[in-house]
Amino acid sequence: MDDVMDEEFRSLVDRLEPEAAGSPQYALLVGAEDPEQLARVLVEPRRPLWAREIAAFRLGCAGDRRAFEALVLLLNHRDPERCVSAAHALARLDDPRTPRAAAALATNALRTAYALHPVRLLTDLRAPESVPALVATLQRLLAPGEPHWRVALACVEGLGRLADEQARPVLMAALPHPRLGTAAAEALSRLPGE
Repeated sequence: MDDVMDEEFRSLVDRLEPEAAGSPQYALLVGAEDPEQLARVLVEPRRPLWAREIAAFRLGCAGDRRAFEALVLLLNHRDPERCVSAAHALARLDDPRTPRAAAALATNALRTAYALHPVRLLTDLRAPESVPALVATLQRLLAPGEPHWRVALACVEGLGRLADEQARPVLMAALPHPRLGTAAAEALSRLPGE
């Protein structure tokens, strides 16, 4: 498999080595060349999370869609570093289900604290689901007293990168927000006709 020298993969294995605590399975999974060996890890019972993460990441980066469900679960994990790795692998997986799954995670009001990486992934994917999901998420996060301003900022920045006219109303609404105003103005300047 060709991900062994990938910078994101090196970061993942460095992060998971202490979690593996000397398990011989760690080296086997890091060096595995057989996709079937990795795929078995995703379905075998009692496998630790670090093993499933290595297997899902490697399969996802190799374009093996058996990794999809595990990567989506990791994208919505409470550990931001797991989310980063999952988003990277999902972007490379090129599974048509990914935009819909990322949109569902980004717009889930009960999981807003974990929505930063789904929002960023939606921006990177530039899928038909991206702008509607970012607009819906940002609209909700503009409510007074909403604490998840970093997710809101990622929505604003993503909408600026996507430069879709549908975003104009919500970006205008974000202008007065003290933490979002500058980014919203920048995003608005990228829209067609500006």
